[in-house]
Amino acid sequence: MAFSSSVAVRELPLFPLPELVLFPGAPLPLHIFEFRYRIMMNTILQSDRRFGILMVDPAEGKVASVGCCAEVIYHERTSDDRMYIKTLGQQRFRVLEYVREKPYYVGLVEWLEDHPTDQDLRGIASNVDQLLRDVVRLSAKLTGQDIELPDDIPDLPIELSYWVAGKLQGVAREQQLLLELQDTAARLEREAEILTSTRNHLAARTALKDAFD
Repeated sequence: MAFSSSVAVRELPLFPLPELVLFPGAPLPLHIFEFRYRIMMNTILQSDRRFGILMVDPAEGKVASVGCCAEVIYHERTSDDRMYIKTLGQQRFRVLEYVREKPYYVGLVEWLEDHPTDQDLRGIASNVDQLLRDVVRLSAKLTGQDIELPDDIPDLPIELSYWVAGKLQGVAREQQLLLELQDTAARLEREAEILTSTRNHLAARTALKDAFD
C-alpha cells in the first residue's frame, strides 16, 4: 500500500465522527444522510473522492486535530438522495487550521508519516503478530466459537501496526493516541502491551472455566 503524497499541505473536507478512529488501509462503510454531508459527498465525488475522518470525544465534545484521509471506493444512492459509501483509509493528517465551517468543515491539513528509523522492527512486529494469535485462540476457546484471523494480515511492521490498531474494540481514545504516534516501534510496543494484558486476562478466564468444567 502506498500512502505517500507529493502534496505536503492541502485543503480537505472533514467529517467528525463520535468515537471512531480510521487507520491507513482500513475499510470504513458509511451511511450519509445529513444534508450537509450529502452536499460534501456530491462535491467529493466530482473531485478526488477524498475527505478526512476526525474522532470526536463525546465526553468532552472535542474534535481531534489528527485524523485519517478516507477515499470513496464505492457509492450507492437511494431514491431520497441518501448515500451508502465504502471508503478506504489513506494518509494520516494534522489539521493546521479550519478554512470553512459551513455547510461542512474544510481544513488546511498537512500529511503525517512515521519518522524513518534504522531499527530492525521485525522482532517486535513478530511478537505483536504472535500475541494477536494468542488472543484469538483464547477468545475462541473461551466462547466456543470458531474465530479465525484473515490470511492477509500485513507483514510490514508499519502496516501491521495500523491493522492491529484498527481492530481494537471500544478504546477510541487509545486508538487516537496510536494514530497520532509517528514512531512505528512505539506504536507496536504499545500494541504489544495492550495485547499482553488482554491475553493474560483471557488466559485467567479460560483457566477458571476449565477448572469448573
